[in-house]
Amino acid sequence: MGMPLELNTMIVTKGKEKRQKDNLFTLEKNGYRLYPIDIPIEVRHSKESDYHATAIIKKVEWENETTTILYQLVALHSSN
Repeated sequence: MGMPLELNTMIVTKGKEKRQKDNLFTLEKNGYRLYPIDIPIEVRHSKESDYHATAIIKKVEWENETTTILYQLVALHSSN
């Protein structure tokens, strides 16, 4: 039996995102995950942390039990 697909409704970075250029980032996650593409989605450092940015996911790749997403930050929110 293959790995189940997990539906993710936010991007949780845990500080592992990698800047590609300007406001484009990639993030690798373990397992196969589904993300909504081309619509605004929340970015958080952890599931419990404050909502800190909005991004639009441009690409999702599944390979070797890893999901890699390419996303563009479209808004930052200050946590005051």
